[in-house]
Amino acid sequence: MSAPVVLWDLDGTLLDPAGAITGGIARALAEHGHAVPEDLRRFVGPPVGVSLRAFTDVPEERIPEVVATYRARYRTEGIEQTRVYPGVAELLGSLHGAGVRMAVATQKPEPTAELLVARFGLDRWVETVSGAADDAAAVPRGGLAHDKPAIIGEALRRLGVHAPDPARTVMVGDRRYDAEGAAAHGLDCLGVAWGFADEDELGACFAAVARDAAELAGLLAGYTSPAPAGR
Repeated sequence: MSAPVVLWDLDGTLLDPAGAITGGIARALAEHGHAVPEDLRRFVGPPVGVSLRAFTDVPEERIPEVVATYRARYRTEGIEQTRVYPGVAELLGSLHGAGVRMAVATQKPEPTAELLVARFGLDRWVETVSGAADDAAAVPRGGLAHDKPAIIGEALRRLGVHAPDPARTVMVGDRRYDAEGAAAHGLDCLGVAWGFADEDELGACFAAVARDAAELAGLLAGYTSPAPAGR
């Protein structure tokens, strides 16, 4: 029997950006003279460039400069605001010790995601970080994608999992993008209530929702235990 696989979203699931994303986007928009939308939580999940196109009136030719301002401040200030959610490191360590294979699958640009995973020591437990293309680009470049199904597919490819067993493979995330990406591969997605989805999104998108890391450990046992319970 192949080892179980858990795929993790990053922001809102493993890491708490603590306002680094929403505050950073607001400051970058204001600095370039653009209106700041009221609901900045929508920006957590998709690449920043995708969200700027969807939720603001920033012209296409100005998006790269807004993203560049946001990214520069994020690397100098935002990372210092970020924290691992309570209980998450312990859960990753326990899963790794039990032989579970893990990867991060995030719509954050891959170099930044790799930096964060290493910065917080999560690379002790996850085998690979599959991320998005340059988030200022309208069209994916360099072999990386923007959309979550492709990012999840790349994580599975890097793990050598070409036909994932839905009883032994699961995604964990906090937004509908995670659930939709998992569904594209025939997989369940477990939701975490500590992220950025509202109650309606949590109720509509996920196979089950955990309120804390201990509850998530119990839900994951259904996919990672030696004899998975029927679902």
